[in-house]
This record gives sequence, structure tokens and C-alpha cells, in this order.
Amino acid sequence: MDCDVAIVGGGLSAGLVALALRRRRPELRVKVFEAGPTFGGNHTWSSFASDLSPEGQRLAEPLIAHRWPENSIRFPAYRRRFRAAYQSATSARLHAALVAALPSEDRHLGVPVAHVGAEGVVLADGRHFAARAVIDARGQKLSPYLDLGFQKFVGLEVELDAPHGLEGPIIMDATVPQHDGYRFVYVLPFSERTVLIEDTYYADGPALDRPTIFGRIRDYATFQGWRIARVLREEDGVLPIAIDGDIEAHLAQYPDGVAPVGMAAALFHPVTGYSFPDAVRLALFVARLPDLSGRAVSRHVRAYAADRWEERGFYRMLNKMLFRAAEPEQRWRVLQRFYGLDSKLVARFYASHCTLFDKVRILTGRPPVPFFRAVAVVMRG
Repeated sequence: MDCDVAIVGGGLSAGLVALALRRRRPELRVKVFEAGPTFGGNHTWSSFASDLSPEGQRLAEPLIAHRWPENSIRFPAYRRRFRAAYQSATSARLHAALVAALPSEDRHLGVPVAHVGAEGVVLADGRHFAARAVIDARGQKLSPYLDLGFQKFVGLEVELDAPHGLEGPIIMDATVPQHDGYRFVYVLPFSERTVLIEDTYYADGPALDRPTIFGRIRDYATFQGWRIARVLREEDGVLPIAIDGDIEAHLAQYPDGVAPVGMAAALFHPVTGYSFPDAVRLALFVARLPDLSGRAVSRHVRAYAADRWEERGFYRMLNKMLFRAAEPEQRWRVLQRFYGLDSKLVARFYASHCTLFDKVRILTGRPPVPFFRAVAVVMRG
């Protein structure tokens, strides 16, 4: 064997699995194969500190580049601040952590993988690496077995010519004109004059009109009274929002004996699209497995992903109401009602730990979508 564990893909979930294995099982040889020039790509991953266990926070620590003690939301009916710690990890931190943790001969960058199987991987340049266990972390792919909406965004990290005046992130600013479904602006203040501004849409399709959205971001900055001195970085993405599907059939698309992880295994928050907490939890799960043979890892990871999918049926039901019952230009009303609920309930929702009382509270009261349409949508499928 060339290694004990071969991880195909060098993104968030792949990197965290590699780091967790190096921490807990340092005797194992772990190789990571990434087609791009660096690990992690060009991304910012955020979470609430309460989303992670103490062990998870320790694993994630090297990736965290920014922290804030509070955050806020803005809707037409109200503005609200939450005293809840929020944090962001970056691709640059992930790359640095993997370079520090893995020997150079176990880091493979810039060469695509041509074949993935239970016995190992074959690179596009013809090299073959035999592995005891193979993990596929190449991200979400189109699947006929999953019914998905989309959370898509374009972001500009910019330097302003004067301080922005923010005390923490704006998680959602839905006071902006609505386009292409539910639109909101997400703002992360990295320094006194540096902010990441992301124009985000809960939409039915994945298409991004970047020039138009860049213009909307600049208009938003102007409306806030900010003048952009220069653009430091661009970022965009299309995240899945889970509405319905057959998780077992989806996972069966991957070769026997290969463990799909991260977005490939539909491990993301069904409503918010956040993937960082799930990536941390899965990495800890894999590192604790007593048997790291390929068949065992594949079996346990697939069962883990299926269990998470099943226990999150309530969240997918909410997505059905958002995407199927609410008119696209009225989706913001659903979110406006939700974010007016108790702050601890909102925190448990983000952490995927809703109690029965939380679920009842979310569904009671005057519905923000037509009642009978909502019932018909939920009962369908």
C-alpha cells in the first residue's frame, strides 16, 4: 500500500478529515489529492461558535481567521442584534494547516484524478496510488435522486476609504430590492476598513449574472455610505438547499468501498447551506472509527450521512414551504418571521439541534405563506 487513507479532493471536508486523522491517528499515512494549485480553493466558511463541540472547536481552530462576539440581521419590519459568537475560516488557513500537518510527499496538488476506486486512485498523469481506504471529497455533484434549491452568491472583499462602523457581521440584510427569489446581502467586517460583501439569492436555478450582481454590490456599498477604494478578492458559489430526495440512492452512485464525504454526501445544513459544522463533525467521526479499512469507512460514513439526512426531515419540510409554497418575490416574509423568534431557538436551528418545542413554535402562528398551498406542498412527495 502507498498509504493508509487516500483523500480525493482538497476542500473543506477533505482537509478536516486529514487534520483529524493526523491528530488522533498519527501513525497512519494520509495522502490528499487536489486538482487545483492550493488546498481549499477560494472560499470563506462561517459558523456560530455554538455550532461546534469543544473538541470540534479545537480541530477547527487553525482554520479560523476572524471572530466576532455579535452579529445582526435586517428585515423590512425590524433590525435585530444577536449576542452570539460568530467565526469565519478561510481557504488560506486550510491550505497552511494541511501544509504544516502533511509531509510534502503526501500532498498532491495540480494533478486531476482520473479514476477513484476502493483499491486506490489513478491520476491523470498515469500515476497509481494504492490505498487501504479511499475517501471521495470532490464536492456536490448533480444527482437525479436529490431535489435541490439553490443558495447562490457573488462576493467582493473590498477595502473602504473610511471605517465601515460595523461591530459585527450582518448575517442577512433583506431590506434590499428582491430579485431571483429571496435576496439578501451578507457582510463580514474583517478589519476597520475591510469587508466581504456577498449578494445572496435563494433561487430555483443556479445561474449567476456576475456583472449585474457586481453592480448591486457596489450599489449596496454606496447605500451604506461606504466608498470602495479597491477590490481585494472576488468569491462566488452555488450551495445546495435540500428539499427532498432519496439519500440511499444518491450515495449508491459512488463506487463500492469508497466513502463520499462533505457536500458529496449531502452533509450540509438543509436550510442555511452552511457546511462548516457538518465537515467538522464528520472529520471527528471518521477519526474515531476503530476500523479504518476501506469497506468499514465507506459503510460507516454512508450510514452516518443517511442518519443525518433522516433526522433533518423537518428542515426539508420548511424548504418545501419556502421554495414550493411561497411566491419567489415573497420568500423574504418566511425568513422575516423566523428571525423574529427567540434567539436561543435560532441558535439551535443553525446547529441542527431543534427541539420538538422549537419545531412547534416555528410552525405556529399566522403562516407567512398561503395555508392550504403549504399543506398541499408538505404532503406531496
